[in-house]
Amino acid sequence: MTLHFYFARRFAIFFIRVFVLFFLFLFLIDLVGQLRSFSSIISFRQVVTLTLLNNPEVLYQMMPLIMIISAAAVYISLSRSNELVISRNTGRSSMQALIGPLLVTICLGGMLVTVFNPIVSTTSALYLDLKDNYSNQKRSVISIGAEGLWLRQGDENGQTVIRAERANFDGSVLYGVSMFEYHSSGGPRRRIEAKSASLQGGGWWLNKTKVWPLIAGINAEENAQKHEWLRVPSSLTTDQIRDRFGKPSTVSFWALPVMINQLKSAGFSARRHEVWYQTEIARPLFLVAMVIIGAAFTMGHSRQRSMGLGVLMAILLGFGLFYVRNFALILAENGQLPVMLAAWAPPLAAILLGLGILFQAEEG
Repeated sequence: MTLHFYFARRFAIFFIRVFVLFFLFLFLIDLVGQLRSFSSIISFRQVVTLTLLNNPEVLYQMMPLIMIISAAAVYISLSRSNELVISRNTGRSSMQALIGPLLVTICLGGMLVTVFNPIVSTTSALYLDLKDNYSNQKRSVISIGAEGLWLRQGDENGQTVIRAERANFDGSVLYGVSMFEYHSSGGPRRRIEAKSASLQGGGWWLNKTKVWPLIAGINAEENAQKHEWLRVPSSLTTDQIRDRFGKPSTVSFWALPVMINQLKSAGFSARRHEVWYQTEIARPLFLVAMVIIGAAFTMGHSRQRSMGLGVLMAILLGFGLFYVRNFALILAENGQLPVMLAAWAPPLAAILLGLGILFQAEEG
């Protein structure tokens, strides 16, 4: 038990070191990019704030690489100090030397998903809002609630708020539509009710429409007009709507189940969110696989010239598994793989692969 605790503590220390190094490295790179974009618009302090808000999301995506480097570093250190040799002489196998670090990895993975994930989603939203505010961009707002689907689009002529009872799977067709148009000064212009609205050709095509002018001194009902078809210009595209709802990484892990139900109730496809939700649950297992692979290629290499090659092979294999996992997720999002298979098969396969390499290296 004491030895397991010692190995776990050493791994935790190396993880913190690698994490801090990645944070500083990514911070400096992102800071340079933000300075190029905003140095003439905002102060240096505001640029630093933007960079700090953007950094957590990048770190979250880089966590598998951080884990594999941490594992490689700690086992190289243990091999050089002959601590692994002493451990083996006491009758402990390489797998037993992994128990402590793996327990730390599982705990870290659970904290990443349950604690760090909500922080990342919050900072990412703040980053996008501040970025659009500083660059004076009018970003379309899309949300789903118990009342249905809400959209807000804007241009130099004003804003339009759209509410729909439901939509098709990608948001290109809305049903039970209400639109409220506002002048750029903020005053209301007109209200539109339609049976359906189809987004195509840079505008909404409204079917079976009634329009009420909202102008002071005019009776809205007496001056209302009905149209079989009416076109309302829009800056939105189907890709924007799909991407806005299709990026589940911007939604907190705890809010994903509610978001999935709301998307289904509104008529949207929630498959991307379901895939991401299962992937987040399986994330600790994928991090465990990265630690096993990092250890498998670096245990016992302290006296060999191939130590550097072993570290390189571990990182390359980690990258390969990362891209295979992402490819499986894409197939699942497109309906070509079951959600559970795409989310859980890659980390389980990676663990088995890492264990196979580890056992083969130990026998050799």
